[in-house]
Amino acid sequence: MNSSGQIKYGVIISYASLFLNIVTGLLYTPWMINTIGKANYGLYTLAMSVISLFVFDFGLGSAISRFVSKYLSEGRQDKVDNLLGLVFKLYLLGDCIVLVGLSVVYCFLPSIYQGLTSDELSSFKVVFLVAGLFCIISFPFLPLNGVITSYEKFIPLKTCDLIHKVIVVGLMTCCLLLGGGLYSLVIVNSIAGVVIIFLKLGILGKIRIKAINWSFWDKALLRSVFGFSLWVMITQLAQRCVFNLAPSILAAFANSSSVSILGIAMVLEGYTYTFANAINGMFLPKVSRMVAANDKQSILNLMIRVGRIQIYIIGLICVGYICTGRDFIDAWLGPDYSEVYVCALMIILPSFFQLPQEIGSTTVVAEGKVKHQAYAFLIMAAINIVLAVPLSKYYGVKGLCLSIMMSYFIRTFLMDALFYKELGLNVFLFFKESFLKILPSILLSMIVTLGICHFISISGWLGFVLKALICVVAFAISVWLFAMNYEEKKLLIEPIKKLLVNKQK
Repeated sequence: MNSSGQIKYGVIISYASLFLNIVTGLLYTPWMINTIGKANYGLYTLAMSVISLFVFDFGLGSAISRFVSKYLSEGRQDKVDNLLGLVFKLYLLGDCIVLVGLSVVYCFLPSIYQGLTSDELSSFKVVFLVAGLFCIISFPFLPLNGVITSYEKFIPLKTCDLIHKVIVVGLMTCCLLLGGGLYSLVIVNSIAGVVIIFLKLGILGKIRIKAINWSFWDKALLRSVFGFSLWVMITQLAQRCVFNLAPSILAAFANSSSVSILGIAMVLEGYTYTFANAINGMFLPKVSRMVAANDKQSILNLMIRVGRIQIYIIGLICVGYICTGRDFIDAWLGPDYSEVYVCALMIILPSFFQLPQEIGSTTVVAEGKVKHQAYAFLIMAAINIVLAVPLSKYYGVKGLCLSIMMSYFIRTFLMDALFYKELGLNVFLFFKESFLKILPSILLSMIVTLGICHFISISGWLGFVLKALICVVAFAISVWLFAMNYEEKKLLIEPIKKLLVNKQK
């Protein structure tokens, strides 16, 4: 199947996986919290955030995607085989570094998390050990996604993500029904992760794994890879200083219940990010070919085309959450979690402006301009840490989310400057053709929805569903009449026409 077909069906599978994740999350999360307790859910969130600080690939994953995509566009499969042999050995070295880092953190857990009780700290240590062991096992296999993406095998890659979610939910449900608790949840995540590693190895085996030159070693290539990956690693570390460090900052100044509220808000933000970002990861090979041809206009056109679609998607999510979020959280989790609404809103809003520009971020990687990107992310991380500590101390979880929102908006502004200055992309034209042309219709749909919902007094799930339907209808009519162009309308109408034709046959 060609590249366009892989992208098309890969996107369909991505959204199927996300839909499953959202549905199971709506049904499963409240049950899980009630079963293991609010405090234990906070510990679970905290442990996952700490482990994720170490489960990163030192920038080598992006280096693999960038160099493999470049070599494939040049028709140099021999260079790909040599690169993979070199990089996989580097990951084994990185695994040793991760082991040392996790061991040091474990020794200082009591000093770091003074806001936890002695019982909570004991439970947290067990969870940390189990999750840390999986981290060590899985780390050498982190390059698999980048390699599979470079070969544009999006369908099997996205199918693995779908299978992973099915396994996790299925095993967790069984564990909770059988009386399992906090420890079971962590073990289930680890088992599912190991299964997916074997599936991805199978995919890679069908591509080129037998041809990898495991004995290859070249200092010049090593310097090139490290020169690129170093700055990507700095970017990744800076990102982890925001969301992944947030629960730890909160635990130092608040309690496990506050971490639980933050965890739920982060879950909602994660749904938003995944939904809007499902398309982006598939464009690196295509953008790499455009970069190789020095076709800046085609990159800008792609950025506008993809960005507009993402604005529709995340715009509907943001409008829906603003108009119906309180009803949803009250029906989903109950009145004890009312703080989640404001917290989630603050960390979701920056995504509305950043995610539609991800083709620009992909171009940064394809052109190797990651050093400048790292500077933007370092500034973001520094601002967040400076703001997060005092705001968390005095305003708790809301203060922490406010610091995240402010630092993310600053990151978006800095990235726009990078796109304009270093990549030569006309950011002003992008905003004119995307945000400025779509935003009025989005605001109109929000005003209409809020006005109608003001007169609806029904509460619970029935009230939420009714208001959500009003929001979707108002949004669809507004963007169809005032925002969508002919190509976008055709994109929606053609599948419906084909479906109707097939039914008639």
